[in-house]
Amino acid sequence: TMSAAEDAEWLRWVTKQFGSIAGEDKEINLEEFKAALQVKESFFAERFFALFDSDGSGTISLEELLEALSLLVHGNETDKLRFLFQVYDVDGKMMGNRLIGIFLVPALPHRGARSPRAGSGSVEPEELRVVLRGCLRESGIALPERRLADLALALFEAADKDHSGSITFEELREELEAFPEVMENLTISPQRPRRGKPPAPTERSHRPRYLTRAYWHNHLSTLAFLGGYTSLNLLLFTLAALRHASLSGWVAVARGCGQCLNFNCAFLAVLMLRRCLTWLRATPVAKVLPLDQHVVFHQLVGYMVLALAAVHTGAHIANFSRLAQQDGRPSLAEYLLSAQPAVGGLGGTASQTGLALQGLLAAMLTFSSPCVRRSGHFEVFYWTHLSYISVWILLILHGPHFWKWFAVPGCLFALEKAVGVAGRRAGGLRIVEVNLLPSKVTHLVIQRPQFFRYKPGDYVYLNIPAIATYEWHPFTISSAPEQQETLWLHIRSLGQWTNKLYEYFQQPELPSLEPKPLSRSLGEKRCQHWAQVGVEGAQFLANLECYIDGPYGTPTRRIFTSEHAVLIGAGIGITPFASILQSIMYRYRRRKQSCPSCHFSWCEDLRDEEMTLRKVDFIWINQDQKHFEWFISLLTKLEMEQAEQEPGGRFLEMHMYMTSALSKNDMKAIGLQMALDLLAAKEQRDSITGLRTRTQPGRPDWSKV
Repeated sequence: TMSAAEDAEWLRWVTKQFGSIAGEDKEINLEEFKAALQVKESFFAERFFALFDSDGSGTISLEELLEALSLLVHGNETDKLRFLFQVYDVDGKMMGNRLIGIFLVPALPHRGARSPRAGSGSVEPEELRVVLRGCLRESGIALPERRLADLALALFEAADKDHSGSITFEELREELEAFPEVMENLTISPQRPRRGKPPAPTERSHRPRYLTRAYWHNHLSTLAFLGGYTSLNLLLFTLAALRHASLSGWVAVARGCGQCLNFNCAFLAVLMLRRCLTWLRATPVAKVLPLDQHVVFHQLVGYMVLALAAVHTGAHIANFSRLAQQDGRPSLAEYLLSAQPAVGGLGGTASQTGLALQGLLAAMLTFSSPCVRRSGHFEVFYWTHLSYISVWILLILHGPHFWKWFAVPGCLFALEKAVGVAGRRAGGLRIVEVNLLPSKVTHLVIQRPQFFRYKPGDYVYLNIPAIATYEWHPFTISSAPEQQETLWLHIRSLGQWTNKLYEYFQQPELPSLEPKPLSRSLGEKRCQHWAQVGVEGAQFLANLECYIDGPYGTPTRRIFTSEHAVLIGAGIGITPFASILQSIMYRYRRRKQSCPSCHFSWCEDLRDEEMTLRKVDFIWINQDQKHFEWFISLLTKLEMEQAEQEPGGRFLEMHMYMTSALSKNDMKAIGLQMALDLLAAKEQRDSITGLRTRTQPGRPDWSKV
């Protein structure tokens, strides 16, 4: 409830917005109304327009707009419900021409004609079906006509209490009484957020979240690491600067930055020792150091190196300028471009190697930015980043003490690379099967090396010479470690290399690929599901060479040490959980082993060191319906397996969210969401995904989660 001051401010905002949309005539026509409301489906825009246009003039005045909005903002539940009923009560004369012909007539209705606001006083089955079709389009949900008929029938049977063949206002109110929170917040929401949002009620100011106790508790290791890293840099800078303070201020600054660069350039290598970091995850060190953020810290240290290098170079140039002004000294250009024994570095080449380093570092930073990596130019990032070898060589030539800092990290880095190269030279693997899944996802089934051991959620670097000879890309393993013969990778086409991979297997003339029906390997039930949702897949037997480097660990390695795991993913980011969920169900099945004679379970009460989980909540957030498709078959299998192992069990609970679908308190979706709830309860499966778990509209309410 808004106060009087807030109500006045809101009224001023609405008036201002109306003026900017209406223009000089101070009236809003249908097209302007559509643009302002930002709805996908014109049915709702035209229906709301007719209800707002109380005099039937074909335009909406400010007074008419305020009257309608006041009802939706300040009206009671009955007022809002009556407005909703009028939206659904489409006049039978308008059933042709998409039910909107009368709304497009700009003239005033003649005397005695029924206003478009009135309707017929009841909602017929065909009217309900037309409205639900508009609801589906508005929410971005695609269902066959048969499913639409099922939804309309489920909602109609529930609301038609007296079985008269039509729904009255009282029957609709009775049905909605079961959703009091929906009716209380019933509104018309735009599809996308607008720049000019109405002013929100004044809220009590809160402290920034980084000053809260919870933030410090959750990020203690990260903050402690950053504090130690900053303190060490300050200490190194201070000691080196004081040691050279007698020479000049510029030299002191340059030497201080140089000492910090010795440490940071070596530390960059430490942060990318993936095999060492994977090993550390299994040690107590993982509870102290923020190993999960090693890539973020690598980027942070990279920025630090560039900043220190810029100050270091600038301080030296300033010092050379000072020296060049003295009699008998070389010029500034000579200091920078020719070897000077007094300058330092191998053979007095510190200036030349320093300038080369500055250029290489700037190029690496520029081409590693997200705008380059995510715009389909990964090769530019990849090849410029390989110049780290030249950087380290130049650093050894440039700084006389850098080798002392780099000796241990450099040896470990070289050892890791040697192990990787040795593994690759031992022989390539074969891609034995390829599935082209919906949403441009390529599912690769790869021959598993004999001694390849990994944990759920681990990732590997993949190289396919037929796609790109020298490129290696990281992908999460989507199969469970218990699957002994093959590895699975699910690769979404988002960049140049991944698109090229998908397109490569789309070519029917490839001699190494043998097409076969999708149903042979995916099973009859899976094919029936794809057929129901209208999804086409393609599967090939392949014999293509590839190389993998890994596995490398991720934070998910700690999942099995907890009793209650909450897995949250969005879109293709769900790939690690394909492996995790399969592994969980393998271990869950093993725990449920029992005697075939007496059904006594000898594993139930034993402590399983590898499986302390007692509850798993899996939350998957997708933008639209299509992004659910490729992963649904696995989730269906997990649901069926849990139902067989423990009927009615809640060991694994799934929570699906579709952000493009409108919430239940939006007038454009309330009927659809009610119908989906009713049909899901009746059929024990969701109409959107086919799972037993009902897909929820919008985003999760994280406070409730």
